[in-house]
Amino acid sequence: MSVQERKERERAKREQLIVATARKLAEQQGWDAVTTRRLAERIEYSQPVLYSHFRGKREIVGAVALEGAAEMAAAVRTATAAAHNPRARVAALAHAYLDFAAGNPAVYDALFQLDGGLAYAQEETPEPLKDAFAALRDTLGEVAGDGVDPGQFTEVFWASLHGLATLTRAGRLLPGDAAQRVRLLVDRLAMV
Repeated sequence: MSVQERKERERAKREQLIVATARKLAEQQGWDAVTTRRLAERIEYSQPVLYSHFRGKREIVGAVALEGAAEMAAAVRTATAAAHNPRARVAALAHAYLDFAAGNPAVYDALFQLDGGLAYAQEETPEPLKDAFAALRDTLGEVAGDGVDPGQFTEVFWASLHGLATLTRAGRLLPGDAAQRVRLLVDRLAMV
């Protein structure tokens, strides 16, 4: 292994440490607790080293969002692969999405609430975000209905899931009715 390859590997490991530490701190204490000073202390590197990887918190939020998008896509694909018919796949997708949002609130915020400097729904959208949307569209396209654009249907269904996730987390919906909400969403929107 060349010196250059070793340095690149060390740099990648350090960058992953920064992202993992930011994510852990955000999950424990919220994104307000994630500062470059605190991250530098936790990873035991100086702030200039941290800035050699990321220009600031915004880019760190973006890196956490991209990591989270890949995880969410994997969770959705795993859940839908086990289902045996289109309706069951849509229900599995909805539950996997809502479970991901509930189980990873700081990552979910990085993806959809905070400014991580990422472009959404544009040509320059990073691949992990495109893939997360594709994971939803792959299943939802099956049930969009005749004459309905699968991409637009996915946007509407996703917006509904996001609303459920956000309102549930904020305590604005009765906690015992989550399964009924998913069933209603799937029954009304999924044209099977």
